[in-house]
Parts: sequence; structure tokens; C-alpha cells
Amino acid sequence: MTHTTKPDPASIYFGLDEATDRASFSTFMQLIGNRELTEVLAARLSRDEIDNLVALLSDTMRTHLDRSEYHRLFLHTPHH
Repeated sequence: MTHTTKPDPASIYFGLDEATDRASFSTFMQLIGNRELTEVLAARLSRDEIDNLVALLSDTMRTHLDRSEYHRLFLHTPHH
């Protein structure tokens, strides 16, 4: 699924229902991927915080993506 519109932070609402939580999570993750934000966080997070976030996200992808999806969606490369 490719999104062509900018994520709208005003559309984030957690705790209403599962569909809204899932849509809000998708928007939240798109906003987290902002280059300027990631550079600021990278400069400010402790080494332990970085390790914990990388472990959490890596474990989540390993659990929910197959190899092909991982390569296509995260690495943006064809699966070999």
C-alpha cells in the first residue's frame, strides 16, 4: 500500500476502537519516520534507549514480516 498524502497528526486517536487504533498507529509511524525528527532523537537518546528501540522494532518486524516483505518494505530491495 502506497500513501501519497502527508500523514495528518490530528487523525491520531488511540483507545476508540481497533480500526482507529490501527489507522492511528500507521499515521504515528509515518510521522516518526520524519528525517529531521529521527536525527534529533538519534542525537538525544541514550545508547540503551537506542538499543531498546532497535531491538523492539527488529523483533516486531521479524515476528510480523516474512523475508520478502522485510526486504521490500524495510530495506527497499528485492529479496534474494
